[in-house]
Amino acid sequence: MSKKKVICFFNSCESWGGGEKWHFEKSLRLHKEGYKTLIITNKKSELYKRLIKTPQKVKKIFISNFSFLNIFKLIYLVSLFKKQNVKVLIINLPSDLKIAGPAAKIANVDKIIYRRGSAIPIKDTFLNRFIFKNIVDEVIANSFKTKETILQNNSNFIEKNKIKVLYNGLDIKAFDNRNFKVLYNKKDNEIVLGNAGRLNKQKGQKFLIDIAEQLKKRNINFKILIAGSGNIKDDLINYAEKLNVRKEIIFLNFVENIKDFMQSIDIFLLPSLWEGFGYVNIEAMVSYKPVVAFNISSNPEIIDDNKTGFLVEPYNVIDFVDRIEILCNNPKLRENFGIAGRKKVEEIFNEEKLFLQFENIINNI
Repeated sequence: MSKKKVICFFNSCESWGGGEKWHFEKSLRLHKEGYKTLIITNKKSELYKRLIKTPQKVKKIFISNFSFLNIFKLIYLVSLFKKQNVKVLIINLPSDLKIAGPAAKIANVDKIIYRRGSAIPIKDTFLNRFIFKNIVDEVIANSFKTKETILQNNSNFIEKNKIKVLYNGLDIKAFDNRNFKVLYNKKDNEIVLGNAGRLNKQKGQKFLIDIAEQLKKRNINFKILIAGSGNIKDDLINYAEKLNVRKEIIFLNFVENIKDFMQSIDIFLLPSLWEGFGYVNIEAMVSYKPVVAFNISSNPEIIDDNKTGFLVEPYNVIDFVDRIEILCNNPKLRENFGIAGRKKVEEIFNEEKLFLQFENIINNI
């Protein structure tokens, strides 16, 4: 495909998460490689705030779950896609797909791609069946587990060969060259444990409070750093006070530079209930940190049990604490896991390799 054709990223999500990070980084990389890019997003979004600092073209829009019923918004998008000469459209949210997908089809966009970043089954509805059979040309899934869940409720949603697994990559060189500052200074040979992510039910930070209680009972000298903001922060603080572990847990709020965080911990913990692709695991592994996580969703695709970290029986706090204790007592094992994790990122999750796969997907029309 000619680089003069426009690649459009459509993402109306207000909050910042893995999907927004992916759209931001992929669009910026394409632009740097000489492609014409257009990003359509919400003016109130973190994605918009970051995009306007780049040379890319950005358009603002508001999308709700019922926008697909708005004929005027449909007409506007059809006109926009035609005017901007959009040839490839990459859509992020189900609500975006319902309105932008049909608009792109009417506008004769060459390729309509839906990127699925959540390992949650798609509802088997008439509208979804219609969109996936008649509108979507390809799906990018961020893990094999995500691909599996796309077809879980209806194996006829879309042909399997049209679902491409593309892991989230990390620019290792850029990460290594990034400056950092330590966020917490150890005291008295503490082991510093850490978790980073939105503070919500899915990310399972409540388990961290239970873990802290068990570690304290075992007289392990530790601190847990929790980076992130979200709607359950007050609940987590209250729960920590209830279990008498408030002093052992430090809430850092949102951390702009994840390298600051990773250079401040010894072991990374991921107690999420599910993950489409736990990108933060990659950031920990490239930082030579061992990872302890529940054996759920895509975690086994990232973490090699007993090699780069530990995969724990889902939601078993005692099992989780047992694995942490092993790492706390064995600095050499932490080092070996860290080295193996870094090597896996270099081999499997290297952005340079994955970007070539992405280019092949968008150019294969």
